[in-house]
Amino acid sequence: MALDYARIKEAAEGHREDLTRCLRAMIACPSESCEEKEVAHCIQAEMEKLGFDKVEIDGLGNVIGWMGEGEKIIAIDGHIDTVGIGNRDNWENDPYKGYETDEIIYGRGGSDQEGGVASAVYAAKMMKDMGLIPEGYRIMVVGSVQEEDCDGMCWQYIVNKDGIRPEFVISTEPTDGGIYRGHRGRMEIRVDVHGISCHGSAPERGDNAIYKMADIIQNVRALNENDCEDATEIKGLVKMLDPKFNPDHYEDARFLGRGTCTISQIYFTSPSRCAVADSCAISIDRRMTAGETWESCLDEIRALPAVKKYGDDVKVSMYMYDRPSWTGEVYETECYFPTWINKESAAHVKALVEAHKALFGEERIGAPSSMSTREGRPLTDKWTFSTNCVSIQGRYGIPCVGFGPGAESQAHAPNEITWKDDLVTCAALYTAAIALYPTMEKTEDVTQFRAEASEI
Repeated sequence: MALDYARIKEAAEGHREDLTRCLRAMIACPSESCEEKEVAHCIQAEMEKLGFDKVEIDGLGNVIGWMGEGEKIIAIDGHIDTVGIGNRDNWENDPYKGYETDEIIYGRGGSDQEGGVASAVYAAKMMKDMGLIPEGYRIMVVGSVQEEDCDGMCWQYIVNKDGIRPEFVISTEPTDGGIYRGHRGRMEIRVDVHGISCHGSAPERGDNAIYKMADIIQNVRALNENDCEDATEIKGLVKMLDPKFNPDHYEDARFLGRGTCTISQIYFTSPSRCAVADSCAISIDRRMTAGETWESCLDEIRALPAVKKYGDDVKVSMYMYDRPSWTGEVYETECYFPTWINKESAAHVKALVEAHKALFGEERIGAPSSMSTREGRPLTDKWTFSTNCVSIQGRYGIPCVGFGPGAESQAHAPNEITWKDDLVTCAALYTAAIALYPTMEKTEDVTQFRAEASEI
């Protein structure tokens, strides 16, 4: 069946005001992780109004809408939780009331990433209205929860508890006009240091845990910033771009970018402000490129000179996540989020690329704002941050591809915006790409790189 691309674009453009209204309604519902109830019901009501064949909220609180009756499933995912607003003084307008112009929508969650949910909901409606749901398939639109807290945990629940396994998934995380086929993984590492307290007037009687941690912090910083020359004691993470250190996966690492680490939190205990600290702990945000595993990243911290110096007084571990969702459900999992890359030749990637070429051409279409950096970037690329795809493809090998409204640069930033044109563009592309997918040549081997899975 030849697709009428002009008709698809016209239909998407016809929903411009609907998309704006839908997104602004979501933004008006504060929805930090574990507090998504109001926005979940907002999306549920929108799906029901638009005539979805089935709408449900699962045990974790994910809102799921279904179109079509086939046995096979194609899913479109977008997380409905946001980060907080941080310092309110950094916002020029109310982050939840916001405003719109002819070009943009302002407010927390616009780019990251409730705009993607709006586009997905209306794409499913367009597919049904235009008879473009592929034969034998159902379309699953997921408004997923707790991504900002623990990316991918929501899809662990969907696969393991709901028992749903799509044939492929489109992630609607912001891609700044690009089609994304992978990203680095990440993990959350904790380092605990033991000390002995004493009165602050005689610090030599104690063993200051903060001083020990200060040495370790400098080592962690060096791990992120150093080169990897032979004479460098703590070789930097840039080493994974070098075939000498990463012979099997350096090319994939160069595509994704080097791994990074940064200290994101620090804690201590002390009997008082007049005492030596008897413990200190840090959290490390570790971004992992191709060739790195969760075990190698833990061992890398354990091998730091300062960690080895303090021996049994130091413990290096991986965080676990067990916060209850807005429904009260707890799905405990480790804070490890595997790296993944798809082949450009994979059918689900090609479907989006071919749809984009037919609808909009071979280059990213730009947003009319200096806050977007699309010009000159390849159409097919990767995310800098991580997404729910760490579970969908990283854990389970379910093929993923990304195309979403907004820009990564807007994520977690004050004065967040997204672009109305993007909402329309994404709705059109999802509709065309999913209609194209069944005609593509499919193979089992779609993964270019996938990090080692863990037991959980």
